[in-house]
Amino acid sequence: MNKTKLLNRAKLLSIFTILYNLIEGVISIFYGVTDETLALFGFGVDSFVEVISGVGILHMVFRMQKSDVETHDKFEKTALSITGYAFYLLAVGLVSGVAVNVYLNVKPETTLVGIIVSIISILTMYVLMKAKMNVGIALNSDAIIADANCTKTCFYLSFILLASSLLYTVWGIQYFDLLGSLGIAYFAYSEGKEALEKVKSGNISCNCSDHCEANDK
Repeated sequence: MNKTKLLNRAKLLSIFTILYNLIEGVISIFYGVTDETLALFGFGVDSFVEVISGVGILHMVFRMQKSDVETHDKFEKTALSITGYAFYLLAVGLVSGVAVNVYLNVKPETTLVGIIVSIISILTMYVLMKAKMNVGIALNSDAIIADANCTKTCFYLSFILLASSLLYTVWGIQYFDLLGSLGIAYFAYSEGKEALEKVKSGNISCNCSDHCEANDK
């Protein structure tokens, strides 16, 4: 497959990623609020933050179609900065939410939607991750490979949501949902930190690539 077709595939994968995260975010936040499950709500907010990052990646792919890309442009740096601070806010919000839920003894009505959403996300993120990695390797593009690693982080987050939702469904213990929320908060903090580090360094990589690579070691 030639470079033009590979970049077109990368563009379609980026567009699909953005649209999928938008839909996933709306569903997760709606049912997170309705069913009072903090883990699902946090997962949904994370999906919306990923959309911002995804827009930056899509913009970069458009630039790659015109010429070789070696540095972030102003739009990509701005998107990455917003992503980083948004992840920080998410982490703080989730930790605060856990404290409030413990104090008020708030328990989810059900985590069934969390199970369904996480299973669909696991399957979708796995296919996306592999497809992006194949395109990135074929193009010898660190940026697209890093984007595939970002998708891998979403893949891991889906397992956290699935585990917390399943455990709550089986035992009905409030803390399973809260532990899942803290797990998502940890990933959000890590992604936010790395996003801002990328802005400072100017490296072309998705905000969570280093974290994903660390998980692979």
